[in-house]
Amino acid sequence: MTTFDESRLILFAPGAGAPSTSAWMLAWKERLATLGRVVTFDYDYMASGKRRPDPHSTLVAAHRAALASASREHDTSVVLAGKSMGSRIGCHLALGAHVSACVCMGYPLRGQNGKLRDEVLLALRTPVLFVQGTRDSLCPIDELEAVRKKMVAPNFLHIVEEGDHSLLVTKTWLKRNATSQEAIDATVLEAIRSFVVTFARAHAT
Repeated sequence: MTTFDESRLILFAPGAGAPSTSAWMLAWKERLATLGRVVTFDYDYMASGKRRPDPHSTLVAAHRAALASASREHDTSVVLAGKSMGSRIGCHLALGAHVSACVCMGYPLRGQNGKLRDEVLLALRTPVLFVQGTRDSLCPIDELEAVRKKMVAPNFLHIVEEGDHSLLVTKTWLKRNATSQEAIDATVLEAIRSFVVTFARAHAT
């Protein structure tokens, strides 16, 4: 049974360190395209070749502009997906935008300075799926679970055992468990598919 929906828009935002044309982003864009129309974009600092991210308000404004541009065809269901920083800014945007759901891949719960960044998650009302690796130092699973218990928004977690911040698993673990990165990625996609189909569509109606 196909779960592709041409009226579903998935706005896919990159992380802070690599643009939408990175191999990781392109691979996941292709996978997400089995669910709906996927649109990617780059934040202003990336587009201008800078390495330091723009101020928070500028990032949110760029994300908002990308959403407005991508949704001009009046899609009935909009999912904000993102990697790392892109997922966090997507959650901020969801506070004031009418979107069906958020998919956070490698959510940076801890900043580079170690500060816990949970305010937006506690304020969020949009359904959200977290996809997190157990080796991701920016989002310890136990800390995320503690935040999830305090969240008002419907929230779900898919754990990638031995996954890092990019959801990549060590070769040693893959060999020991007789699996592959491709199989891991397929499992992640299935979790996203289930969330989007059973929850995002319901929220949009």
